Amino acid sequence: MSFANATEHLQGASPPSVFVGKFGHPKVFVGPLIPEQFGDTRVLDAPEQWIPSGKNAQDIIEYRLSLVRGKKAISVYDDSRQAEQMREIALSQVSPEVEALFTHKPVGVSMNDDSLAFGPSAPLKQLNVWSSKWDAKLEKMHSDTDATAKTAMLELYEKGSPVSAIMRALSVGAFGLEKNRKFVPTRWSITAVDSNVSETLLEEVRSLPLLDETRVYEHASLSQRYLVIVFPSQWQYDWVEAFFSPYGNDEATAFGDGEGYDKKKEYSSVGGCYYSTRLALAEKMREEKKQGGAIVLRECYGDYVPLGVWNVRENVRAALAQKPVCFNEYAKAVCYAFSRLKLDPKTWVRNSRILREGPKAQPVQKKLAAF
Repeated sequence: MSFANATEHLQGASPPSVFVGKFGHPKVFVGPLIPEQFGDTRVLDAPEQWIPSGKNAQDIIEYRLSLVRGKKAISVYDDSRQAEQMREIALSQVSPEVEALFTHKPVGVSMNDDSLAFGPSAPLKQLNVWSSKWDAKLEKMHSDTDATAKTAMLELYEKGSPVSAIMRALSVGAFGLEKNRKFVPTRWSITAVDSNVSETLLEEVRSLPLLDETRVYEHASLSQRYLVIVFPSQWQYDWVEAFFSPYGNDEATAFGDGEGYDKKKEYSSVGGCYYSTRLALAEKMREEKKQGGAIVLRECYGDYVPLGVWNVRENVRAALAQKPVCFNEYAKAVCYAFSRLKLDPKTWVRNSRILREGPKAQPVQKKLAAF
């Protein structure tokens, strides 16, 4: 693998990408992500493209660790020229050319399951931006200082803007009532978009007619396997994930969360992946104009590496784009899904209310009690 090895002076074309940290809030580290290359680098920050095009973990890690992070501690309410430069990068529809001078040679890497990875970082001493060209849809919402941030997110989503672009723009304070605009830590902006858009779609889904069959969708990539069970029911949803030990044994740690028909009030105990999965499910149901319940089971194997919440959203989207295996009976569908996974069925059942109790108004509890 080839990673960035930048010096104190770096020039390149940002994908475009800006990272906003969360530590020290309301004063946070903000700065661009810059590769050591020019031209069209947009694929480096376009997660919607990676799963459909068959990118593997090494491809994605090389994309992300080629990006050098510049950072500057500023107030989330900062409206200086430097803050405007961040918006100029984040809202660009092309890869703007960026020159950065750092206080020292960038070092380290960042990889976690909350946000996209990036390569070495260092404090910014000076930043110059050229050749940016704002995305017309993002620019329009940026100019609308009377629209709330939620209104901006939803309007952009309905007009076809990728959720990654909406998240990026939200994080640099490009949306919302003029007096309320501020930088939002990247991790928070990801969940804000997934949560708000999915809940809005579900308002429509909850009024749709029910599915007339139970389906099992499946997708495997990046050392993970996803099984999605969708069944005739009013909206209800459980998410369970299991992480296998990297030491080659069959030990796994599993945990889950879920919701019923009503809007979920508390933040999910499993974090942002809960909302990214919910968005993929809500999209599919609205597209088909059918309402159902859903159980999503995810296994991460020993060589899995954390790549960010996008990984879950795009893999569940990919699963739902496959042809499902269809069943007349919910219990048979669940047994089939279990047969496609390594984890003991008892662990899945223990972490899912729907698997323990069965879908409401369907007498399946006894059939699954054996697990």
